[in-house]
Amino acid sequence: MDWVTARPPSGDKSYNPFLVILDRYSKTPIFLPCHKDDTAIDTALLLWSRVISHTGLFENIKSDRDPKFTSALWNNLHRLFGTKLSFSTAYHPQTDGLAERMIKTLEDIIRRFCAYGLEFKTSDGFTHDWCTLIPELDWHIRNQSILLQAKLLLC
Repeated sequence: MDWVTARPPSGDKSYNPFLVILDRYSKTPIFLPCHKDDTAIDTALLLWSRVISHTGLFENIKSDRDPKFTSALWNNLHRLFGTKLSFSTAYHPQTDGLAERMIKTLEDIIRRFCAYGLEFKTSDGFTHDWCTLIPELDWHIRNQSILLQAKLLLC
């Protein structure tokens, strides 16, 4: 789990950062738009309603040392559910390299789509900002890994 910050406000609810969760077993990413002032409780509720309710509990969650994840609330939740929280080493992105690479790829794609400012108008007249692109990007990244696996099986 990692935060991607320094994004301009996006969407109807002015989302700023987004949370990237990467399932290490299936290599499936989950992107969740958030607010800069969300608390640990807000983040836990978001994770429960949008991720855990669909995927089930994780055995181990690796995260940076963000105060939202080091709070007493998260320690109690991990104790309650029997999960483990591991922290990546500061200033060593290789400890969580898979998530960091996914974040870099996502940021590059978002930057290309939103290259002309916050709103990018297509020839159809639709406006897109980074928040509205996340479901499509999520779908493309998931299918890209499925297509890659299919190509490897054919070889």
